[in-house]
Amino acid sequence: MNTQHKVRLRFAPSPTGYLHVGGLRTALYNFFFAKKLKGSLILRIEDTDQNRLVKNAEDNLINMLSWAGVEFDEGPHIGGDFGPYRQSERLSIYTKFYYQLIREKKAYPCFYSKDRLRSLSEGRLSSQDATIEDAIFKNFNVDEVFLKMKKESFVVRLAIPNNKNLLHRDFIKGDVVFDLTLINDPIIIKSDGFPTYHFANVIDDHLMKITHVIRGEEWLPSIPKHIILYQALNWEIPQFSHLPLLLNSDKSKLSKRKNDVSVESYIQKGYLKESLINFLSLLGWHEKGDREIYNLDELIQFFSLDRVNKSGAIFDVQKLQAFNHHYLQQMSVNQIKSNIIIPSDWVITDDMITLIRDKCYTLHDFKNNLNFFFMDCIQFTNEDLEKIKTPLSIKILNSFISAIDGIKSPTTFILNDIIQLIKNKIDCSPKDIWQVLRLSLTGQSHGPSLESIILIYGFKKTKQRIYASIQ
Repeated sequence: MNTQHKVRLRFAPSPTGYLHVGGLRTALYNFFFAKKLKGSLILRIEDTDQNRLVKNAEDNLINMLSWAGVEFDEGPHIGGDFGPYRQSERLSIYTKFYYQLIREKKAYPCFYSKDRLRSLSEGRLSSQDATIEDAIFKNFNVDEVFLKMKKESFVVRLAIPNNKNLLHRDFIKGDVVFDLTLINDPIIIKSDGFPTYHFANVIDDHLMKITHVIRGEEWLPSIPKHIILYQALNWEIPQFSHLPLLLNSDKSKLSKRKNDVSVESYIQKGYLKESLINFLSLLGWHEKGDREIYNLDELIQFFSLDRVNKSGAIFDVQKLQAFNHHYLQQMSVNQIKSNIIIPSDWVITDDMITLIRDKCYTLHDFKNNLNFFFMDCIQFTNEDLEKIKTPLSIKILNSFISAIDGIKSPTTFILNDIIQLIKNKIDCSPKDIWQVLRLSLTGQSHGPSLESIILIYGFKKTKQRIYASIQ
């Protein structure tokens, strides 16, 4: 890979909604690559599709990227020497280049009536049919069309050479051949004067001196149009690397129609930054060996494009949960207490967190697992209530109260010893005793150490819970 010039990469999202998890992975890979090679990373906002813009989406994108630790050297939020960094503020720049292409007959203007434009926007005229019909505009007098462009509505199409194949050498995908006879002349300037994605993308990458483009595989079909634009303008083509798709478990493409795919939603669900970054970084890339846990600095150190897979990567939420569980276990009790969202009247002790943390896979799990500590009374299911009401259960609970009444200090409390005493006193199994005690004290059939729960409650609250269960 040619890195003789200073490496410059860009992440160029459209402010049409939230930051997709696939978008964050792309931003991370660009960030890792730029930092490792001491290059620059540029944030560019591609807002040429004015009809799809979402209010505050740009701020949300920037906030999410900042949250993830992706640092930019240039962008709309910090400035730089190659701005403006919003495409909507660069319209005058594009004019020069499409005029140049028309002058050299590498592009041609197509003049559209209002009815024709309406037919296109309403889908009554297909893109394919419009392209075929627009062939009449290919033969033109340059001076005449420039005069006409001042008076009439028009779009500009790029003239695709249709007599050859195009070979693209992608750093990840390898050699990809495109049959240009199958590609229609794309519109590069729309009737509203805004450039299409393809045109603005190429112009901006060149003027911002981008050396390497790392982007998702969904953009690979656009490569012929981009390369032809570079060639038409006699510009050096950057090194392209197209990342593998993110897939569902059934190998279908990860889609917002079927999935929760916004970064923000995973934050709201209680996933940590460290686990989400670690998980996404391994979706398509892996260092040699079996290692899976990396911090951000290590990902920058070890990342390399030649270890990125060609095939798609499965977005396995259970795997993400496993990463999150790992990072939760590494957090201090104070960090957990600072990050979990619980009712303001809950007084959480370190012992409570230590007791239930192993059962927690997200920050939200802490509230669910701590809930029984703060119930005014245990809510039993009908089935559990029947278990509590049996004569045997009542005997067990009364015997347990009698046993702890005789204990003067919690330091001498050993639950197994009391279980054995009750077993000897009543004809029942230890399992019967464990089950009824746990149900009466927590309302759950399974859970963390019952002895620890009793010590956190204290004997007074423990007896109150048991009396309430008996009643």
